[in-house]
Amino acid sequence: MLPDGALRLRGLLRKESLQILRDPSSIAIAFVLPVVLLFIFGYGVSLDARSVPVGLVVEDPDTVTQSFVAGFYESPYFDPVKMASVQEAERALVQRRISGIIWVRANFTRQTLSAGNAPIGVIVDGVDANNARIIEGYVQGIWADWLAKVARGAGQSLAVPVQVEQRVWFNPSVRSRDYLVPGLIAVIMTLIGALLTAMVVAREWERGTMEALMVTPVTIREMLISKLLPYFVLGMGGMSLSVALARWLFAVPLRGSLLVLMGASALFLLAALGMGLLISTAAKNQFVAGQVAIVATFLPAFILSGFIFDVNSMPTAVQVVTHLIAARYFVSILQTVFLAGDVWRVILPNAMALLAMAFVFLALARRLARKRLE
Repeated sequence: MLPDGALRLRGLLRKESLQILRDPSSIAIAFVLPVVLLFIFGYGVSLDARSVPVGLVVEDPDTVTQSFVAGFYESPYFDPVKMASVQEAERALVQRRISGIIWVRANFTRQTLSAGNAPIGVIVDGVDANNARIIEGYVQGIWADWLAKVARGAGQSLAVPVQVEQRVWFNPSVRSRDYLVPGLIAVIMTLIGALLTAMVVAREWERGTMEALMVTPVTIREMLISKLLPYFVLGMGGMSLSVALARWLFAVPLRGSLLVLMGASALFLLAALGMGLLISTAAKNQFVAGQVAIVATFLPAFILSGFIFDVNSMPTAVQVVTHLIAARYFVSILQTVFLAGDVWRVILPNAMALLAMAFVFLALARRLARKRLE
């Protein structure tokens, strides 16, 4: 026969499991929310610059200039718009109808054939500095390819003092989606873990079932364990769904071990559930708990985890603050396991940080939780 504590814990786990099955909101948070967010961010957020509208101004069209501008029509990165004058192109740039101007002057062919030095004018919309740098790099690439083609046509070799041979590691296709989707999983799991525990505990306070538990012999430890285990299983189910979508819907490669990924996810989910339990000790209202969970977990995970914004480019004071964000460590593990493999010098320190944060959050939740009504 099981001891009294084990019987009470089994009863609480059964109660929580039945509550999950009867409550569609918990299922929605664990399984519907990841799908919605992955669709929105996976398809809607991209750092790639493709089909960029640019104005092409060719003052003296001929075979040489046409061979040059053909590179813009053939490139997947540009959507050229032919314009009669640079003044017309500048007006279009000011009106945000195009993002850049390629200006081929009237003396382009003569200078190319005589001196071999024919500059072109490039004007880029610098409102979005990152996009402007990307456009500039694409233009330089087309320019270099055209020069090499002209040199080969003349039976000469292009005299370049430094030959650059590019090697792109870990993301050879240079798709921003392969970088963003793993980080997005960390943001999603942060929100799921915090909401699952914060909302359900607050709901119990609102419905009065928490008061009923308080008058039973159930201990605080048993109550916390009963809140953690079912929602841990639910959260891992949401994590598995997110990984499956990343792998087969968005075609993100998984070069590391699935076992390592699940182990790191379990550590992170414990930390996220611990944050939710902490929130639930302060907020006994579902609306308040939800707002606090979003502000205290989702926003820091979105902005300060390295999911989109590089942590190393942030001010030093902000970089220090990011060490308090559990998602920062999980994002690093996810991007490493998905794109590089099982790099233990990256995985182990971040996993230890997640373990420490999970211990701290759960210990604080245990210390702050009291079997009392006030």
